[in-house]
Amino acid sequence: MRVSSTHSGAGNPQTPHPTGTAQVPANPASPAPTAKTAGRRAEDHRHTAVTTPRRLTVLSGPSGVGKSTVVAHLRAAHPEIWHSVSVTTRHARPGEIHGVHYFFTDPEGFDKLVANGELLEWAQFAGHHYGTPRQPVLDRLVAGAPTLLEIDLQGARQVRAAMPDALQVFLAPPSWEELVRRLTRRGTEPPEVIEQRLAAARVELAAEPEFDVTLVNTSVEDVARELLNLMGLS
Repeated sequence: MRVSSTHSGAGNPQTPHPTGTAQVPANPASPAPTAKTAGRRAEDHRHTAVTTPRRLTVLSGPSGVGKSTVVAHLRAAHPEIWHSVSVTTRHARPGEIHGVHYFFTDPEGFDKLVANGELLEWAQFAGHHYGTPRQPVLDRLVAGAPTLLEIDLQGARQVRAAMPDALQVFLAPPSWEELVRRLTRRGTEPPEVIEQRLAAARVELAAEPEFDVTLVNTSVEDVARELLNLMGLS
């Protein structure tokens, strides 16, 4: 995969990305993207000691883009990567296990977590709440573990405000049509929920320039390999 110094305009849902590319949004106020990427890799390389705090990596992108698939592939090959398990108020889908895929709770329990400041970020989507427990993330970073959050746009913005040094990676679909196909083929949600996800996806794609790096999910293996490079684990 190539790291490109040009932004391909994923904010327009109708514009597909070039196949097999990893893109860095252009930002005139920032150093050249290739220098930024090299700096990230050099920084992560320095943080290899177990006792040295690591840089948090945030993976975000629209629903259906394949974030969970990429993370599962990544951790199958590199189990040393710690992936935060989110809390949610929605019911478990078939095959989901409490404490493995999500921590499932009721709205009252979620509200208590928010009130007590126990969530690093949280958001509401499609009538349900999702959040990241704060303390486990901080503990893993201090211990020097490579730490990865898989969250939506709202959560990524909250983490950016709380931890501005975190590396924010946007996972984009090859095209809008492919994203629609991935969402509709699930068959686990009613049409109105799918429409909500598609509406949210348009907003999320438009926010791509906010992120440090964009990876286009044309190949799970290639995306996972590039994400490893960005985390300094290749």
